[in-house]
Amino acid sequence: MSRAVGDKAEELTCKYLLESGFEIIERNFYSRFGEIDIIAKRGDVLHFIEVKSGLDFERAVQNLTPTKIGRILKTSDIYLKKHALVCSYQIDAIIVVGESCEHLESITL
Repeated sequence: MSRAVGDKAEELTCKYLLESGFEIIERNFYSRFGEIDIIAKRGDVLHFIEVKSGLDFERAVQNLTPTKIGRILKTSDIYLKKHALVCSYQIDAIIVVGESCEHLESITL
């Protein structure tokens, strides 16, 4: 996927999140383990969000591998420690197909 396609998917996701009552805290947080596309908050819960896009839902969701989720978990732990946060959080994915976003909450290994 090109960077332009990924950027468009992230923009659509941010719009979707704002319309769904989320506050965007940070985008593209990097650690030595990887990147978290979007960090958002709704209520008292912090959401670490991976954005995946594709021609269809199945192809996009297949890219949420155990290795990728493990990297997100490690990077989210670094974010929490860096900001000295003790709070409820979850790992989410948002699948973007065309102009449509599907929110998968609390993904796990």
